[in-house]
Amino acid sequence: MRAEVQNNVDKVEKSLELLKQRLGWDTAQHRLEEFNARVEDPNLWDDPAAAQKLMRERQGLVDAMETYTSIKQELEDQVELIELGEMEEDAEVVADAEKALAALVEKAAKKELEALLNGETDGNDAFLEIKSGAGGTEACDWASMLARMYVRWAEKRGFEVDLQEETPGTEAGIKSVTYQIKGKNAYGWLKSESGTHRLVRISPFGKGTRETSFAAVGAYPVIDDNIEIEVNPADIRIDTYRSSGAGGQHVNTTDSAVRITHHPSGIVVTSSEKSQHQNRDIAMKALKSRLYQMELDKRNAEVNALHEAKGDAGWGAQIRSYVLQPYQMVKDLRTSHETADTQGVLDGDLDGFMEATLAMQVAGKSRADANAED
Repeated sequence: MRAEVQNNVDKVEKSLELLKQRLGWDTAQHRLEEFNARVEDPNLWDDPAAAQKLMRERQGLVDAMETYTSIKQELEDQVELIELGEMEEDAEVVADAEKALAALVEKAAKKELEALLNGETDGNDAFLEIKSGAGGTEACDWASMLARMYVRWAEKRGFEVDLQEETPGTEAGIKSVTYQIKGKNAYGWLKSESGTHRLVRISPFGKGTRETSFAAVGAYPVIDDNIEIEVNPADIRIDTYRSSGAGGQHVNTTDSAVRITHHPSGIVVTSSEKSQHQNRDIAMKALKSRLYQMELDKRNAEVNALHEAKGDAGWGAQIRSYVLQPYQMVKDLRTSHETADTQGVLDGDLDGFMEATLAMQVAGKSRADANAED
């Protein structure tokens, strides 16, 4: 077997090992039997919400088991065909099997990444907030560039993007913007983007000098009815006002808005939809989303400290640098993943950065670990 072919076999086996680990293969069949027994309970649908959650969890387990089994079987089949073709000196059989094996490498890698998105809220929709940092007009323009980048990324994935709030900059760009991104695993992908993003470029507003701008990005899961977050009505203030903002070709926007202020935490959320009732509902979901994320941060504080993740993912920590002058480079400071295709990144080609961060998180590496391997 040629070295290139053996390398592809090794890649698929590595993906299979991760899938097996994330699935908990040794206990998967037992867990499926337990699910099946609960599904047969005649009283299951007395609580529709609990029943639906159970059915989703069961189907997720079934899908994961079938994925692992099918990739493992296909790998064995293609390796057997290659060995048989080599024995019989049938170059056509060998070539076809090698081509199928190469395709299997891509399929297994994709399933491997999907397996990393198995957190409690990874499959949920997401709220995405972008705020300009210090730097006046330069920072506001940078925030608008980031907003365009994430909208483009979402569009490429077929996600729906709803504009919740937008505050324009004084001269150009935006001071802040909030989107709701709707799609499978939206939060699972976007959670790695939380942090400070740094831009270095020649200023389009000044005397042609090189300027550095900062903007903060925050991603939060949209909380569904299966996660209970209590909000005391006495702790919030609800204001109504008329919103403004350009929106965009693929961004839904309207003329009314609701603002909810949560006094104990200082969190402020807004929503712009077509009805007052819808505004309040979405804004309340956004508030619960932020409160839930705060609770997750507290819950994970100890682990975050051990792996430096608290600093990496915090709003005040720089996670990525975008350099447009004097050279072209986008580099993630957590994973050291980088590319010279700055225009591609600003047009929404972010998957490589998100995938690298997911892989680092599952390996339990810190920023220092990643940089040491660079």
